[in-house]
Amino acid sequence: MNYGMIGYILAWVLTIESGFMVLFPPIVSLFYHDKSGIVFLITGLVGLAIGIPCIIRKPKNTSFFVRESFIVVGMSWVLMATFGALPFTFSGEIPNYVDALFETVSGFTTTGATILTNVEGLSHTCLFWRSFTHWLGGMGVCVFMLMIIPMAGGGSIHLMRAESPGPSVGKIVPKMRQSAVILWEIYIVMTVIQIVLMVICKMPLFDAICLGMGTAGTGGFGIKNDSLASYSPLLQWIVTVFMILFGVNFNVYFYIIRKDIKSALKMEEVRAYFIIILISILIITFNTLDFSNGNFGVALKDAAFQVGSVITTTGYSTVDFELWPTLSKTVLVIIMFIGACAGSTGGGIKVSRILISLRTIGSEIEHFIHPRSVKTVKMDGHSVEKETERSVSIYMLTFAVIYVCSLLVISMDKYDFTTNFTAVAATINNIGPGLGAVGPMGGFSGYSILSKIVFIFDMLAGRLELYPMLLLFWLPAWKKH
Repeated sequence: MNYGMIGYILAWVLTIESGFMVLFPPIVSLFYHDKSGIVFLITGLVGLAIGIPCIIRKPKNTSFFVRESFIVVGMSWVLMATFGALPFTFSGEIPNYVDALFETVSGFTTTGATILTNVEGLSHTCLFWRSFTHWLGGMGVCVFMLMIIPMAGGGSIHLMRAESPGPSVGKIVPKMRQSAVILWEIYIVMTVIQIVLMVICKMPLFDAICLGMGTAGTGGFGIKNDSLASYSPLLQWIVTVFMILFGVNFNVYFYIIRKDIKSALKMEEVRAYFIIILISILIITFNTLDFSNGNFGVALKDAAFQVGSVITTTGYSTVDFELWPTLSKTVLVIIMFIGACAGSTGGGIKVSRILISLRTIGSEIEHFIHPRSVKTVKMDGHSVEKETERSVSIYMLTFAVIYVCSLLVISMDKYDFTTNFTAVAATINNIGPGLGAVGPMGGFSGYSILSKIVFIFDMLAGRLELYPMLLLFWLPAWKKH
C-alpha cells in the first residue's frame, strides 16, 4: 500500500475543491449581495492552506495500482463531501451538519435527494454550490485530476476505472491523461450548449447555469420548490433532450467527433438505452392521458421528461408522478434500477450490465438444453470474457445485499414500505426522488440520523460502483503488503 501517494492524491482533491470554493461562490455572492460568500471564501482558503503544502513535495514512490486506486477514490469522495458540507453549516443555511453532509453527498454523487423543505429559502450562493457539486461530481474529480497529475504503474487507468460508472472502462486514446482531457472537453461543451439554448429560450441566466450543471451531471437539484414545473414546455423539452444525451456513453460522442459513425451505431448498449426510453415513454403517455385531461401533447411531454429524468438518474420533475396510475409508477421504478449507459454521467445498475445479465441467463438456458454446446455471450459483436460475466454477477449480488441491509435499517423509522423501498432505490441508484413520502413533492428530512447516514453510504456506494466504498471497511485492504 503506497500511503504516501494516497495522501498526495487526497491533498490534490482538497486543493481542487478548495480552489473551486474560493473561485466561484464568492463571485456569485458579490453579484447577489449574499453574506454566505465570505463563508465559502474562508473555508476554501483554509482548505488551500492545508492542501497546497501537502502537494509541494511529491512522494518518491509514485507507483499506483488497483488496491490504492479503489481506496483513494472512496476516500476522495468522502473528503470532498465532508469538506464541501462545511459552508452550509457555517453559514447557518443548513445548521445540522448531518443534513448538510447528506445534501453535499447527494450533490457530488449526482443523486439530487434533499432534506430541504424550502429550496427557495437558500441564498443564491448556496444554490449555486449545490448545483456545482452536481457538475463536478458528474464527470468525477479524480478524472479531472488525471489531467493534472501523471501517474506511474498504470495508476491513471486504475483511478479512472475506480471512479467511472460502468462494468468496464478503457482508454479512448492511447494516453489516459489525454482521454481525461477529451472527456472533460465534451462535458464542458455540451453543458455550455444547453445553457446557451435555455438562455435563448428566456430562462434567467442564473437558473440556466444551475439547471444546466444539474442536467450535465444528471444530478437533479432544482432551485425552485416545484423543480422545473413552473418553466415553459419548451424549456422542459430542452432539459429532457439533454438529460437523455448525458445518459449516453461518452465514447459515442468521441466516435462522432472522429467521424466514426459506424462505431457509434454499433454500440448495442446505446441502442437498447434508447429503445427502453421510447417504450417507457409510450406506455406512460397513454397510461396518463386522463391525468393530462386527454391532452396527448402534455402527456407526451410529461412522460418524456420523467422517463428521461429517472432512467438517467437526474431526478428533476415537472409533475407529481406519485399521483400517476400504478402502471406508470411501476415503469418508473423499473427504469430506476436499469439506469443509464456505462461511461455516462448517469447512475443505476447500467444498461450494459442488464444486457450482459440477460444474455448470460439465455446462455445458461441454452446450456441446459444442449449440455455439450459452447455458447458465448456477445456485446457489440465481440465475445464477453468470462471474467466480465463473473464481475457483473458479483456486482448484482453485492448490490442486492447492500440494498436489503439498507432497507432493514431504515425500516426502523416510521415510514411505509413503498417509501422505504423507493428511498433506498433513489439513493443507491443516485436518482433523487422516489415514491410516497420521498416522492417529487417530498423529501428525506423526516428520516432519523441513522437512516440519513445509511443513505449517505448508499449514495456514495452507488456513484462509485460499490467496491471503493466497501474496500474502505475491508481491513485486509489496508495492509501494507
